[in-house]
Amino acid sequence: MPLRTTYAQGTPNWVDLQTSDQEAAKAFYGRLLGWEFNDEPVPGGSTYSMALKNGSEAAAIAPQTAEQRGRSPMWNTYFAVEDVDATAAKVEAAGGTLFTPVFDVLEFGRMVAGADPSGAAFCLWQANSHIGASLVNEPGGVVWNELITSSPEQAVPFYQELLGLAVTETELDGEKYTMLQADGTDVAGVSQSPDVDLPNHWHVYFAVDDITAAAAQTPSLGGAVLMAPFDTPVGQMAMLADPQGAAFSIHQSGG
Repeated sequence: MPLRTTYAQGTPNWVDLQTSDQEAAKAFYGRLLGWEFNDEPVPGGSTYSMALKNGSEAAAIAPQTAEQRGRSPMWNTYFAVEDVDATAAKVEAAGGTLFTPVFDVLEFGRMVAGADPSGAAFCLWQANSHIGASLVNEPGGVVWNELITSSPEQAVPFYQELLGLAVTETELDGEKYTMLQADGTDVAGVSQSPDVDLPNHWHVYFAVDDITAAAAQTPSLGGAVLMAPFDTPVGQMAMLADPQGAAFSIHQSGG
């Protein structure tokens, strides 16, 4: 599949993990997803570890900030926006919260972090030299981003207003599932929280070649299987946690 070079407004374009043990997380995901890492120094003396698969950028792993220490590590989902300052100015009026002012990330882009009305954190990214992930929808890359929330009725209108996304409703295994669309393309999903002890959050799915083998390998790498592989209309999925407790899912296409 061709590498991504652009992202439309409102499309998830990047994910990164902020974790309590950066080196241990790199070892876990490197073994599980076949990532190699390029450590980029950032102001303050830490590093931002770019995860590469076959030389292409798929995600990143970073240390938690001082304010985040003691909290559960988590994967962050970024949305591409054309004007991050203008978009950020709409967050609070739409019912969300901003964690930081908008700021520049060296020459790579401009961003802000916040939370939607249901408390799920998200990031907005205006690209400069870094457009986001170049490897997606292939083993080792992100294949889907899904808001898991106890309050879809609050969250969905927020993203519609903030990012200009359209909404369609469908059914998956008899349950209502909301698709968020940018330019007529499904770019993310929204689902009611499952019977798993997780906060409202943007959940990340990574593609794998063999989901049974990946799930079986996870405990030996120090992680945990939260939901064993199960069949869905779009392939097999499993929900996992890394050794530091960050939840994520893996997906194997059913063709």
